[in-house]
Amino acid sequence: MLSTDAPSHRSQQTTRAHNQALILAAAEEEFVLQSFRGATMQGIADRAGLPKANVHYYFKNKKNLYKAVLRSIIQEWNEGLVTMTVDSDPKTVIEKFVRTKLHQAFVNPNRHKLFALEVIGGAPHLHDFMSTTMKAWVHDKTQVMREWHKQGKIAIDDPLQLLILIWATTQRYAEFEIEIVGLMDKATYDAEDEARASEFLVPFILRGCGLE
Repeated sequence: MLSTDAPSHRSQQTTRAHNQALILAAAEEEFVLQSFRGATMQGIADRAGLPKANVHYYFKNKKNLYKAVLRSIIQEWNEGLVTMTVDSDPKTVIEKFVRTKLHQAFVNPNRHKLFALEVIGGAPHLHDFMSTTMKAWVHDKTQVMREWHKQGKIAIDDPLQLLILIWATTQRYAEFEIEIVGLMDKATYDAEDEARASEFLVPFILRGCGLE
């Protein structure tokens, strides 16, 4: 006999995932606009359209919620190089990474702004992550790029500088959105701006890697 509890359990899981997604999205905006110190659980609940008790139920307190937002941001960013190996084609990998980072900057600018604010503030909530997990991730990716260089596949012999360049050029579109749209005499980005950025940055970075 089939259990009648299964559909109910799936429904609870769906509701939980939906509510958590709403809360995380609302928290991103609240933390960007109000900073960690100024943000409140009530403000986040109001943005999410949920009772404050629901926010506390899923994340307990503001610090847990803030860390959950940061973890979701980092997980999304790291996916761009997750399948990178020594046997991968450097041109394909680097081009995909640049385009992915640009797309994330244009689609989710608040995520970049929040991460930048955390780092500018001394990364008090990310210090352990940056000194362990992030450092290991960077070491793994730069080791692959160094091997590419030894094999003559790329011209870059300092892959850390390449990663920093890609981060700086792609994330700036989000972090300094107001400055950039102002220089372009616009109020906001339009559908063509991401394509314009990609058409300039991708070949520029590939040429620097000797991958024209």
